Amino acid sequence: MDTTEEWLDAASIDPSVGALRPDYRALLIVAEGLRPGPGDAFSEELLAEAEAKACDPEQHPHVAAWREAFRAFGAKPKRTRPSVDALLRRAPEGLPRVDRLTDIYNAVSVAHVVPLGGEDLDHYVGPLRLTRAEGTEPFALMSGGEPVTENPRAGEVIWRDDEGVTCRRWNWRQCVRTRLTTGTTRAVFILDALEAMDDTALEAAGRALTEALRTSSPGATTASRLLRAA
Repeated sequence: MDTTEEWLDAASIDPSVGALRPDYRALLIVAEGLRPGPGDAFSEELLAEAEAKACDPEQHPHVAAWREAFRAFGAKPKRTRPSVDALLRRAPEGLPRVDRLTDIYNAVSVAHVVPLGGEDLDHYVGPLRLTRAEGTEPFALMSGGEPVTENPRAGEVIWRDDEGVTCRRWNWRQCVRTRLTTGTTRAVFILDALEAMDDTALEAAGRALTEALRTSSPGATTASRLLRAA
């Protein structure tokens, strides 16, 4: 298996995505030695703080930029919302409580107004890459408690590996194969930024995530890489 550094070095953004949004950047953070499990007092505190400080998604320029990016590849952002938009809309009534690792990254996403996803690195097949779909790539999900395979629409922006789609519509929905579970000990976190979020703010969000993961999982190690579309 590749080392963490080799895996990060192999990650890529296809030029077709750069042509769509040359301002796009992805901060990839790999964390190893994580302590998985259900939510706890620490993750609950982070979620409560994020809920209390959550901004109005209708008034934030980074959310607006993401809606524009979704429209650019044919998605309807009021029906399939960018992940941070969907979370911010849930904040007044309470953010979801999923598991310790997911709750931590959702709290950072809301606090820093940045789309942020986390996935189990042990279930990846080959390198991570962001591209535009041909429309034949498999996307694994659950429907009615049963495993189902769908395909993205041609031209849709997707994250994928050698086996198929890991996240549809940039940051809208993750597949079940690589999702975090209460058994995840190695994960990759993806922070998505457009021009409305500068590198300084993106790096601050990355630090907040890294610090929270290390606090929640003493002894965890992290490595990161910033990818640019242009």
